[in-house]
Amino acid sequence: MESRIRRECRLAVTLMDATTDKDPEVQEQIHDSLCSLGDADPEEILDACGEYLRQHEKLPYPFRVIVLRSMESVIRKHLGELRKGPAAAAAALASHEMTKSKEPIQEWQEAASDVLVEIGKRFLNKVMEEVLGKFQPGILPHPFVLRTFAELAAANVFGMVPFLNSILGTLLPMLGMARADPAKCGCCYALQRFSESIQEYLANLDQAPDPTIRRDAFSQEIGAAFELLFSAWLQHREAKVRLAVVAALGPMSSLLPEEKLEEQLPKLLPGILGLYKKHPEPFPISKSLCQILESSVAIGSRSLEAQLEPLLGTLLLQVGNSRCSFPDRLLLFLLPKSESGSERVRVASLLILRQIINSAPSQLEPKKSFIVSSLKFPLQDGSNKVKRALLQLLSSMAPRGYLEQPGAEALLEFLVRQCALPPAAPPGIPEADPEDPTSDSIRSISVSTLLLLSTTVDRMSHVLWPFLLQFLIPAQFGAALTPLCRSLTFLALKNREEQPENALSFPLSFPLFPLFQVVSSQPFLGNGRGAAALRLLQALRLHPDLENLWNKEIPLLLEHLEGGKRLRIQSEFPDFPFRDGQGGGFFGIGKVPKMGFSRWVWDGIFRVLLIPGFPGNFLYRSMGTALGACPSKELVRKQLQELLENARYREEAEREGLASCFGICARDHLEETLEKLEEFLKSDVFKKSLGLFSIFKDRSEAEPEKLRSGLVLCYGRVAEAAPPELLRSRLESPILENLLQLGHTKVSPARLRHGSGTAPGFLGLARHGSGIAPGLLGLELWEFGEFWEFLEFWEFWEWDVNWEFWEFWGWDGNWEFWGSPSRRTAPRLVARLRNSRISPRSQHLGPWLKSPRARERRRAVALASALLEFFLEELHGSLLARIGVGIPGILGIFWRIFWGFFRDFFGTFWDFLGIPGILFHVPGFSRDHRDELLEALGSLKAGLENADGSVLFRTCSRAIGMRIPPEQLLSLLLALFEGLEDPDGNCSRAASVIINSLLRERGGILREKVPLPMQRALEPEPLRRGLQQSVLVLALQHPGAVLRCLLGASLPFDSHTCAMWRALGTEPSLTSQILEQLLETLSREIPYKESKSFLLGSGSERVATPLPLAATCALDELMSVPEAAAAVLERFPNLFQSLLLRLGCSVGVQLPKFLQGREKRSQHGSAPRSLQPCSCALETLKAMLERAGNDDVVRDVGSAGGWELMGIPERHHDGIALLAGAMARLCGPRLPRIVRSLIPVLGSVFECQRVTSTAFLAELLNHNVVNDLILLEPLLDALTALEKDSCLLVRILALRGLGNVASGCPEKVGAIRRHGSQLLASMVNGMDDKDDPNNLVALEAMSSLSKLLDHLEERDVQSMLLHVAIRIRPFFDSEQPDLRRSSIVLFGNLSRFGRADSEVFSEQVLNGLVTLLLHLQDPCPDVVKACKFALRMCGPCLGCEGLREMFGNHLREERGLHYGEFINDVCKFLMRSHPALLSRLISTNLFYFKSPWRELRAAAPMFIGFLVLHVDEEQGQQVDLDQLISALKLLLKDPVPAVRIKVAETLGRLVRLL
Repeated sequence: MESRIRRECRLAVTLMDATTDKDPEVQEQIHDSLCSLGDADPEEILDACGEYLRQHEKLPYPFRVIVLRSMESVIRKHLGELRKGPAAAAAALASHEMTKSKEPIQEWQEAASDVLVEIGKRFLNKVMEEVLGKFQPGILPHPFVLRTFAELAAANVFGMVPFLNSILGTLLPMLGMARADPAKCGCCYALQRFSESIQEYLANLDQAPDPTIRRDAFSQEIGAAFELLFSAWLQHREAKVRLAVVAALGPMSSLLPEEKLEEQLPKLLPGILGLYKKHPEPFPISKSLCQILESSVAIGSRSLEAQLEPLLGTLLLQVGNSRCSFPDRLLLFLLPKSESGSERVRVASLLILRQIINSAPSQLEPKKSFIVSSLKFPLQDGSNKVKRALLQLLSSMAPRGYLEQPGAEALLEFLVRQCALPPAAPPGIPEADPEDPTSDSIRSISVSTLLLLSTTVDRMSHVLWPFLLQFLIPAQFGAALTPLCRSLTFLALKNREEQPENALSFPLSFPLFPLFQVVSSQPFLGNGRGAAALRLLQALRLHPDLENLWNKEIPLLLEHLEGGKRLRIQSEFPDFPFRDGQGGGFFGIGKVPKMGFSRWVWDGIFRVLLIPGFPGNFLYRSMGTALGACPSKELVRKQLQELLENARYREEAEREGLASCFGICARDHLEETLEKLEEFLKSDVFKKSLGLFSIFKDRSEAEPEKLRSGLVLCYGRVAEAAPPELLRSRLESPILENLLQLGHTKVSPARLRHGSGTAPGFLGLARHGSGIAPGLLGLELWEFGEFWEFLEFWEFWEWDVNWEFWEFWGWDGNWEFWGSPSRRTAPRLVARLRNSRISPRSQHLGPWLKSPRARERRRAVALASALLEFFLEELHGSLLARIGVGIPGILGIFWRIFWGFFRDFFGTFWDFLGIPGILFHVPGFSRDHRDELLEALGSLKAGLENADGSVLFRTCSRAIGMRIPPEQLLSLLLALFEGLEDPDGNCSRAASVIINSLLRERGGILREKVPLPMQRALEPEPLRRGLQQSVLVLALQHPGAVLRCLLGASLPFDSHTCAMWRALGTEPSLTSQILEQLLETLSREIPYKESKSFLLGSGSERVATPLPLAATCALDELMSVPEAAAAVLERFPNLFQSLLLRLGCSVGVQLPKFLQGREKRSQHGSAPRSLQPCSCALETLKAMLERAGNDDVVRDVGSAGGWELMGIPERHHDGIALLAGAMARLCGPRLPRIVRSLIPVLGSVFECQRVTSTAFLAELLNHNVVNDLILLEPLLDALTALEKDSCLLVRILALRGLGNVASGCPEKVGAIRRHGSQLLASMVNGMDDKDDPNNLVALEAMSSLSKLLDHLEERDVQSMLLHVAIRIRPFFDSEQPDLRRSSIVLFGNLSRFGRADSEVFSEQVLNGLVTLLLHLQDPCPDVVKACKFALRMCGPCLGCEGLREMFGNHLREERGLHYGEFINDVCKFLMRSHPALLSRLISTNLFYFKSPWRELRAAAPMFIGFLVLHVDEEQGQQVDLDQLISALKLLLKDPVPAVRIKVAETLGRLVRLL
């Protein structure tokens, strides 16, 4: 027994020593463990705790608190079992701990006080003896002595109340001695608890031990204390003291004599109410005030009514729930508060008023007008909080008729004004007060309130209609247009239902119709205001003749608007024209026959147009439509005059709108429109000192030009819109006369072009159609000089505008019509050339011939034709020497130009056909020399007009190509190559055809000169398809030279070089040759070079060689052409093998330094591909597979992320494996030749090639196709031979491949059994690999062996079973998770072969059982899965059916596991079936106390704790408890709190072993 007590004390001391742990959760677990020890023997543990605290007097108080809290818990749980002696000892200890420190240390002293309170629930006298000894008269007691009395009074009411008289008698004289704030707070708390205890005692007298106790017994003491607290301490400067006093006064008030309470109320209530201003938290004050009010009401106090007004005024700020018992006084009090005072007061008064209106509607019925009139001042309040309160108040007033009272219009206007609030501050600008409602929220509430009043409150209909109509026009309510229209639409429809006979449902004095047009012209602004306005327009029933039209058209418009589409609706809705969100139309007003209605409409439009800020373009177009429908010409003239006089010409949109109005009006009133324009043009507004603008406007220098611009636009729109039959007779006069007058200005052409807008006016004439041109050209006014003056004026604008003018006038580009100045001046120019030294080599016309303007090019061509005629006529011997080698250049330049325009310049072209004759007048030919090919060109003249350009080009090219000297051919080609850059498509195409024809005829003579035109063609400039054809022709004649030239091009290949490579792929016969040569280049050249890095100790890096890199890029381009498919299919195995090895040699390879800069520049340019070696090889391999028809392989690998993996050096082999798998699944028949080409590469000198080929072949063994294609045996032999390869990764991949044999079809099983011993030997050798520092080979060997074991027989495995089991055990605790997982999985697979010899293998299972169970908490999820698998497999070897079933049920992969409950059940079965293993199991767990994983260090002590729970007394003798406690004590110092928690928990369970 003594030994057991000693061990209990040792466990308790060990736990209490650990209380110094700073982690709260560990401390909590120590507390729980001490309580667990206390459950076994509470008195001994209490004694041990007391002794520990007495022996460790210097133990810091935070740790003493843990021990005291443990003692409190033990006492609370086992209070009925304690004897008086231990309880008295504990009370004495707690009393000592509570009063040990004179300074207040709340946590410590509170814990000790709680111990006393728990003991006092049963042994109150023992506690009172201890505490009363510390409570002496005349000496201020310790604060926690009073707290203990207070808590005892609450915990043991019937026991403490009899003591309270004496306690109060001793306490009252000492209240005046309490100077410190904690002392005062303690006294107040005690008085509060004493009062509450007395109240409870008196309320349950029938159960009290002394029913004779009455309230009067305590009234005198409580009254004296109340007087002191209220008169002296309530005014203390410290808030804590005041709150403590208030909390005490509430319950004390119920114990006061009635007369004393009545006497104190006039002073007490103001004093309590005054505290609201001093304390932000009102709850304690309100609670105490409530208790005081209850006490005063209980005695029927008469002075309470006199205090009602200040009481309500203070409670107003707290928004209390007040009954409306005094409506007049309450309103007189509330309403003035809503007008003045702080924001908080104003908001509170409005909220209370709303509550009163909702709760007492009948009592406030007579006060409606008074309430409405009293709200005028709050409507002007700028506070958002006040606005929100007002809006909430309005929503309550509306259903009860308040808004029907006189003066309520101001409330409705306030509501609409809030709907039009501007947006809140931008996101970057913070609000003044983040808690204030924003303008956006106020606007949202207002919109919702307005719609609610319109649609749900029936009695508001006659109030809101037509009152809300007046808010549609003023600009300040523009932002509220959408909600206003929606509300009015509902009200209008309701009004139509109630008054169906009323056709016009609103007064005509409102100019609403123009407003709806403006709004509908910008329908997507203002949260869909266009759709809302259209619905309101339809609902208003403006005119019966429009109703049917609008009912048909407006729903279609709404459908488009609500779909969010901005449409040009002219074609679909002629009466509703829009243009880019604005348009001109009049909603069918032309269909209204009544003059008065139309007059009302345009008067309204004119009124709105005078308002600044309204979009005028739409209204102007509407005005034009209205005027066009007006039958009175006099009214039309008057209105047009007003428009011209009042238009704001400075604004471009205003000028455009005015012109649109005049154009639309001119459709029906052309005469009146032109008359008003001419009158205005002749008026005084153009004089700087007179006119309307000088009087009313600040006239600037640009004003006249803006005015001219507006008038020209008006004329243009009039000419564009007027009927052609009416316009012809008015073109000469007045339109063109006035336009020319407006065009004569001193303003610069640039300002005319960009500022005045005159060009659109002229284009208005032009767009009227070519039919007007004859009339214009037949005018007598237009003499030719004047017309050219007009054209001079026209030259102020850009050529594209000018060309648009001529196209509309029907000109076809024939300058002969106008008398081409080039044709007229050419003879004079030739005459001057006779005496000049200019030669055909002069380049003066070069820029003009290449000009992008067609006019300049054609004039230059005409002049060039005259020059050529001159040289043909004036050629003589002195000139021959100067022409010489310049002839090919001249031919190259002019030939392509004339070929491009031969149809337009027939005569010039035919003259040009004589130029080849010049070639035969150079030295070596006589003047009378005749050539059949040249003379045959004459036969082409007859069919030249309808000739096929390509036939003509080839015929002439053949004639020239066959006769031009060889030494001049290259010069001619280079000159023609320049023609491919010509901006004119005809010229560039002509040059392309000529080049190809020349190359076909004479390309064979270039030979070594091939690179020269190739280099010229390789310049990074725009090329045409003809250039690619030229390269193809050269390649057919000189394939080697072209290949060398293209491979020598600068890397990265630009788009032009890529195009040339692709051109080579279009010829099948050539493609095969090029592929063969490129593959030879890849196999012959070294893929990379080793270079030492400049950083010390960083090793060497691999740098790609340029030629294989260029060949790889070339292969990609070549195979991107569909025509190359046949050649690719023919050489697929060689291509695949070469590109796969090229990819392997490119991983991790860097670009040469001279290419790195180009690569960076190409990333910002237009280069079509990356130049990185690995990327190039990857793209080329994918291109080859796609061209060979294996797109599915590319997609399959891409979806698995294989292409990205191939570019990562560390994962390259994984990507290759994905590629091999896709090839095996999708193109198996091609594999035999690929495999035969890859097996020799396994012995390559390049390690990267061995890795790539091994990874590919190893993955093939994972698929059935190798067995179908009879590849299994060669692959097994090849991979087995790699066991001794110098590369670690190759050895790993070889073992992986051997393990892959186990996957796939059942036919492989026979091969596995035939090679079983060889495969097992390879795996064992892999696990014993000496050159494997990180055990990577062993990892692969274990993984592969696990797969093979499924297909091996027991006799094959039996011999090495024990060896493998022992060999893999150290890997269970490896730091590498993959090693742990693989070894555990292999152990589970081996267990299937150990059942026959269970005694041997069962021992191995028992030795590893603790490890497997602990690793169920492994941080790696895969290891956890492996442990579940292994335990399920090893279950039958344990000889316990319960364990086997539990492992099988609870350790499924898909199920979660509650580890604590699981280990508890495991320990229960282990102790039942294998009780002798207790010592071994504990010692194994002790080994894991030093595990590197915190999870295992926490699981090991927990395992021991559950083992201890299930041992009996006899089994417990096996355990060396002292050793176990020492180990656990050491583990209590672990740095991880979770571990320490489990240790403390286990220490609490060791009581089972005592």
